[in-house]
Amino acid sequence: MPTSPVKTRIPLTSFGHMITEVKKQLFGIEAPASSELTGWRKYFNSYTLQGRRNSVLATYGVLVLSAAVYMMHRQNKKEPSSPTA
Repeated sequence: MPTSPVKTRIPLTSFGHMITEVKKQLFGIEAPASSELTGWRKYFNSYTLQGRRNSVLATYGVLVLSAAVYMMHRQNKKEPSSPTA
């Protein structure tokens, strides 16, 4: 039976943590320090809790905005034109 090179026992509830640990152990990829992140990557990243939160909020914001635009566009088409006769 093949053995896994990953030596850490990680609960299934922390999938994001599991991916991070696998990257560290298999590929040697480390998360950058906060001072290394510049520009938009400082606010939207998958390494810090603030970056993850901002990504989620931006996604929800785009969904709400697109739904609002759709509803407003749909209401404009429903307005009946008054008869001219």
